Amino acid sequence: MENSVLFYTLVGISAIALAFALGFFVSFLIGKKSLSGARRLASTIVEDSKREAEQHRRLELTKAREEWLKEHNEREEEYMKRLDSVKNIERAMNRRDAKLQGVEREIKVRETGLETRMAEIEARNSEIDEKKRELGDAVSEYLGKLEKVADMTQDEARKNLVENLRKQAEFEAAALIRQIKEDAQKTAEIEAQKIITLAIERVGIEQVAERTTSQFKLSDEGLKGRIIGHEGRNIKVFEEETGVQLLINNEDPMTLVLSAFNPVAREIARQSLERLIQSGKIHPKKIQEFVGKTKKKIQKEVITAGEDAFRRLGLELPNPEIVKLIGQLKYRTSYGQNVLNHSIEVAELCGNMAAELGLDIKLARRAGLLHDLGKAIDVVREGTHPELGSEAARKFNEHEVVVNAIESHHEDVEVIHPISILVAVADAISGSRPGARRASITDYFKRIETLESIANSFEGVEHSFAIQAGREIRVIVNADQVSDMHLPFLAGEIAKKIQEDLDYPGKVRVTIIRERKAVEYAGAVAG
Repeated sequence: MENSVLFYTLVGISAIALAFALGFFVSFLIGKKSLSGARRLASTIVEDSKREAEQHRRLELTKAREEWLKEHNEREEEYMKRLDSVKNIERAMNRRDAKLQGVEREIKVRETGLETRMAEIEARNSEIDEKKRELGDAVSEYLGKLEKVADMTQDEARKNLVENLRKQAEFEAAALIRQIKEDAQKTAEIEAQKIITLAIERVGIEQVAERTTSQFKLSDEGLKGRIIGHEGRNIKVFEEETGVQLLINNEDPMTLVLSAFNPVAREIARQSLERLIQSGKIHPKKIQEFVGKTKKKIQKEVITAGEDAFRRLGLELPNPEIVKLIGQLKYRTSYGQNVLNHSIEVAELCGNMAAELGLDIKLARRAGLLHDLGKAIDVVREGTHPELGSEAARKFNEHEVVVNAIESHHEDVEVIHPISILVAVADAISGSRPGARRASITDYFKRIETLESIANSFEGVEHSFAIQAGREIRVIVNADQVSDMHLPFLAGEIAKKIQEDLDYPGKVRVTIIRERKAVEYAGAVAG
């Protein structure tokens, strides 16, 4: 039993050993075969890679060669273009050189011709100089003979010739001026009358000749003493508070005179005096109280009046200082005409005329309303009202046309816009229409005398007569000294002199009369 087990054990071990040996042998055979296959596979892969790398290298080389050829062709093409351009420039330069050479040859030819011409001119000038000397000698000889024959020197003959030419020129100029005036008046007067008539018809302003009160009537003579006060104390305080001088009229004991250049101050004084008398209490404290209240009241009225004027004309409100100045014109008069009402009327006229002429209506109205702005300033500052008004308008940034209209409406400066002309025309219309202004009899006679003296100052005038309240001057001239052709010149000179020397509203008509009479007497023949 034990032997069989041992036997089987040995047989098993032998089988295992044999199996192990056989497995090892088989594995060895298989591994050797796999290594050989792997080597062959690796060799195949390496060969394939070499072939691909070679193909890739050849492809890149081909591509690089193509790019190089392309760039080479482009550069060669660019080079050929530049070469053609250089050849064209060279050909153009050759042509220009050839042209310049031709011009040089032509210039040389002309220079030669000019030299020849200059020589001829010099020779001709020498001949002319010689002839001038001969002619001068001949003229001198001729003039000498002519002076002997005419018994007149050269200077006298020249003066006579100049005088004859002057008279002829005056005659022709006078005829031309007359024709031009007639032609211009036929068209201009019709249009001007139409525009002005339409403008006046559209102005609906009720103008009342107002004047700032300078005299104050007392209802009771006993009030005079109370107003004066003890040792003049009341009147002294009144004058200090108002800036107005209170005078006693010795000829009329019932009248007090308020004297001041400033119309607003006079109005404050007048109203304060009225309120003092109505209250029945007149002493320094009450005077100060009433004057202070009246000043505030007048200031409000001034602003209201200024704003109402702008609103009435449909204009935008300006700087408040301009509004105050316009409102102050309510208390200012000129020849008895209220300046604020006059300014509003001028504004309306300007607007209507501007509408007819196609100009800016609102700008024209604004210029018309502000044209007398300086009259609210000239009572407290030195200067003419056009100067002061334009200065204020410029200071508060009014339109340049408005400024020019203010400073030019009395022809003090040059007009820069048609609206400035309209303002001057409207100002004359408003001031010269019947009933607009009042003037004293002394001023009237002075104006008439000045008109006649201006006309009489001209040579050839025998008499002159101012008629139609100084609106026309009739001038009678000496027929021997003034010819018919000289009448337009004389009328123009007289009108110019009147315009320069005389301040007047509207216009003055100058009419010249030239009359020649022939008188003979017939008598009975003795038989």
